[in-house]
Amino acid sequence: MTARGSRPPREWLSERTGAISSAWLTGIDARVRALLSESDVADAHYRESIAHLSRTRVRLELARTHLLYGEWLRRERRRIDAREHLRTAFEAFTSMGAEAFARRAERELLATGEHARKRTIDTLGDLTPQEAQISRLAAQGHSNKEIAAQLYISPSTVEYHLHKVFRKLDVKSRTQLAHRLS
Repeated sequence: MTARGSRPPREWLSERTGAISSAWLTGIDARVRALLSESDVADAHYRESIAHLSRTRVRLELARTHLLYGEWLRRERRRIDAREHLRTAFEAFTSMGAEAFARRAERELLATGEHARKRTIDTLGDLTPQEAQISRLAAQGHSNKEIAAQLYISPSTVEYHLHKVFRKLDVKSRTQLAHRLS
């Protein structure tokens, strides 16, 4: 018997996180459930974790979930699906300077058959493929919610990438972005 009684640690964690209204805790709980699940259940939990963590400012945890989900998708032989999440994780970790996690995401990307772009001082201002795609859609007048639905990502992820695009291209509005891309 432990301090938790006879309940498994997973149940103990869910009980604690369920008592507090926090997108961060709910996202972490969903990620733990995903790690302990299989098949469609794990897939649903990873998506739930991303949805909750996308509503927070805890970008490292969101990137970790994308990484874990991408690794899981690759093991499930869903390489194309895995690439999206591994790219997102790689880009996030690289921008945060989390080199060890970035290298792990890069190794996973390589295992799917894709090559992660090397970031050098000369390419730091270049848009990533996902940033370029989101930028084109934003310049065409699509809302973050519409872009998210088209790309199967969260509106917060769209906002995150647009923020990086605005900084890289030195623009302040979608109108400026549309002029810059035309």
